[in-house]
Amino acid sequence: MTFIQRNGATLYWKRDGREDAPALVLLNSIGTDMDLWDGVLPHLRDRFALLRIDARGHGASIAEPGDYALAMLADDVLAAADAAGFDRFSVAGVSLGGMIGMELALRAPGRIEKLLPICTSATMDSASWNDRIARVRGEGMAAIADLAMGRFLSDAVEPAIYEAVRRQLLAMDAQGYAGCGAAIRDMDLADRIGGIACPTLVITGTRDTSTPYAGHGEHLVARIPGAAHVALEAAHLAPLEAPEALAGAITSFLES
Repeated sequence: MTFIQRNGATLYWKRDGREDAPALVLLNSIGTDMDLWDGVLPHLRDRFALLRIDARGHGASIAEPGDYALAMLADDVLAAADAAGFDRFSVAGVSLGGMIGMELALRAPGRIEKLLPICTSATMDSASWNDRIARVRGEGMAAIADLAMGRFLSDAVEPAIYEAVRRQLLAMDAQGYAGCGAAIRDMDLADRIGGIACPTLVITGTRDTSTPYAGHGEHLVARIPGAAHVALEAAHLAPLEAPEALAGAITSFLES
């Protein structure tokens, strides 16, 4: 296992795929870890040099309690990319990972080749996230598990996948979830994404009730210059519900 030390955190990262191929960073949603991408990896390994990172307080990454910010999480990714030897790279991120990807494109434009925000948004209901953060900090992960699972997956997903995601959610560090929740609550992307200069493909899920195209994806497409859009038959965690279709969209975009 490979770790780096960052201010207030020990971050787990993993290289995969080809050494001599274009670099692609895969970022997970809040409440999941890098295993989110397991079903997609077999379709990408032969084409890309891959880097996955557990966000602070998620998976094997340990972090001090507190409110995190998107800028902090973006800097974590840059530090992991440095450790992995990635100078310039593309980013595909789901939900929180897509928000971090947009922040990266604004924060380090010279390093980002292409951007794929997946089932994500530039603005969320801050009041509802504030309530969720308070519940998690006061009562633990079980307090929001049903809410989160209802937004993560659709009825079309296999029961074994649903149960695995729920177990992982219940077992994760409540303080890490709350800290990343604060980054979502406090993000200021909506008025800034017009400055994203790299080629961008916005991917939405037709069964996504958390960040659907209407009210979320459509704003990314409208505000990010030249952004294209693809809709997949999936709920919020598209890598779990449509791994082959997602891998195909990623590959087509990055190799075009």
